[in-house]
Amino acid sequence: MYVVIVMTCVLNSNLSRCVYEETRQYLECLQGSEITGIYQMVMQEVERPLLGLIMECVRSNQSEAAKMLGLSRGTLRKKLAQYDLL
Repeated sequence: MYVVIVMTCVLNSNLSRCVYEETRQYLECLQGSEITGIYQMVMQEVERPLLGLIMECVRSNQSEAAKMLGLSRGTLRKKLAQYDLL
């Protein structure tokens, strides 16, 4: 199964670069405003779509998804519940 992820980043750039650029643009938009909790915000912004995409790819097979993600099935279920993806 082929999956295409479209981000505002230039095609063929790596994921780290995309995260860097998107975070940089976000910070620029804040124009010096006080920032708190950015780590948690970024993790949630990345984790939810990642989990959803993996679950689509494996047709909701939690064992396969956990294996792909390198998580225990229990941890995966906890994260899926956290993001209302069950």
